[in-house]
Amino acid sequence: MNILGRQALVLWAFWTLAMLLVSATTAQLRNIMYFCGQHPTVPDSLLNSPVTHVIMAFMNSSIFNREDPSSDWPLFMTVKETRAQFVPGTKIMVAIGGWGDTAGFSFAAATDEGRRRWARNVAAMLRDTGADGVDIDWEYPGGNGEDYKQVPNEHKAWEIGAYPLLVAEIRMAIGHDKLISVAVPGLPRDMLPFTAETLPTIMESVDFLNVMTYEMMNRRDTITKHHAGKVASRESLNNYIKNGVRPGDLNLGFAFYTKFYRTEHYTCLQSPIGCSTLLMEDPKTGVDMGRTGAFAWVDEVPAEIQVSFSKALREGQYDEVGGGYYYWDADQDLWWSHETPASIEDKFGLVRELGLGGVFAWELGADGPEYSRLAVLNAAVGGSRGKKDEL
Repeated sequence: MNILGRQALVLWAFWTLAMLLVSATTAQLRNIMYFCGQHPTVPDSLLNSPVTHVIMAFMNSSIFNREDPSSDWPLFMTVKETRAQFVPGTKIMVAIGGWGDTAGFSFAAATDEGRRRWARNVAAMLRDTGADGVDIDWEYPGGNGEDYKQVPNEHKAWEIGAYPLLVAEIRMAIGHDKLISVAVPGLPRDMLPFTAETLPTIMESVDFLNVMTYEMMNRRDTITKHHAGKVASRESLNNYIKNGVRPGDLNLGFAFYTKFYRTEHYTCLQSPIGCSTLLMEDPKTGVDMGRTGAFAWVDEVPAEIQVSFSKALREGQYDEVGGGYYYWDADQDLWWSHETPASIEDKFGLVRELGLGGVFAWELGADGPEYSRLAVLNAAVGGSRGKKDEL
């Protein structure tokens, strides 16, 4: 073989290796769907086949504090039944916790023995159910959870140091052939346990983080903004990257539901973005005052806001500055915020921009019966892979 032939062979080998590496990288782009008992429906195989991971939600955190493992692991559906509804190879995981479920986590995290017992029971649950991994949804270690008015953050500060120890115990108990994911807050104010000091240690035990880049306007806010906007999502993701998380270990979150908030009329006349809301939670107890709400696309629209919601769908607009779809109803003083197929496509650009490892949505059945948001997200994931494959 002459020199030119050898050079061609070397170039061919290099190119082949590069394509294999690119293919391996793109194949790892995660497309995760939370799946819960409120909306336990699954679209047809054409729509669910691009899904790589399904996270069943939720098991209560307190059941893992039992002294003796039990085969009784309550979920709205068995892992086996769920697995049968998705294509072979789809990872089926179980989420523990959820909004308001903090007591079981706190009890477990407080002592070495408590952490070991909790982790042993997680391992037993994975063994008994056949699940491929666990999603830890503690909202939130260190405070700012649902009970933040009843239990001030300073009384929970110890949880920040205990959290990495808990996930390390889980990893030791379940081994490395099972997955661990963590649902983490999108709002910087809630990132108390996820800092430059703690995240590197946490990531030694965790496979990936599901960053909740939604609910970024909630009842604790007093001005209108996008609850799942692109600009706020970028800020959130960059905080995790700055604090030591590899971009490939982060998943971008999407919300398959709409939210509405009561506003102060006159402050919103000039600009509905950044105007005042009514007080949405009791300042002493933190209890919801009934001035904000949410519902899934598959849900029946509450009668008292049907007209307003119809206007939001018909007359809403996309804010190019903040990167979010919105509508302000001046007649009912309602601010609407949700993700549309078009805004999802735009927000997905953050995956390419930041080199993220994938996406997830809360939650699969909520997007029925049309599943238009799921379809766009599937196409974006597939298109992103295709563009990388062309390099």
